[in-house]
Amino acid sequence: MPEPLPPWPSPEPSHGRVRLRPVCESDAGMAMALAEDPYVSATGTLPHRADRDEARAWVKRQQHRHSEGRGFSFTIEDVGARVPVGHCGLWLSHLADGYASAGYAIAPAFRRNGFAAEALTALTGFAWSLAGLNRIDLFIEPWNAGSIRTAERSGYIRSGFRSGYQLAGGGQRDMLVFSAARSGGP
Repeated sequence: MPEPLPPWPSPEPSHGRVRLRPVCESDAGMAMALAEDPYVSATGTLPHRADRDEARAWVKRQQHRHSEGRGFSFTIEDVGARVPVGHCGLWLSHLADGYASAGYAIAPAFRRNGFAAEALTALTGFAWSLAGLNRIDLFIEPWNAGSIRTAERSGYIRSGFRSGYQLAGGGQRDMLVFSAARSGGP
């Protein structure tokens, strides 16, 4: 059994136009929109073209990530429109070693609006409130120019290359590694 995680953040992390809130049942529609992108399904646990039941099952899995000790799973919400625009997570299986990984996905209708960078900035700010966390890694495929720009806009720098990185959705891919380090940390 993993160590208990730090408590859920209060107030909810936010930056610019977004806030990161707990995943709720009404996010199934946003999950279905995310599932239209085969890349989202290939890199995570959301089935490609998920139907309503599959989307609800994914939502339920996200709601348990914290209590299972895996990390923090957030819905990215546009605070002005009060609509979910995507999902992000801070995965803490290596917190005892001082590092974590993060990921994000924006529903297709909301892309190219800066939501991903704002969400990643909020997520990173929250991460630095966790004692013992000194580095956050992002794993990005070399062809994913949009995600590379998002990482760089959010203060992440290219720190390496991982051959055969194991994806949450199964399979392996070569990935660039982008990292952020806590100020004053190692």
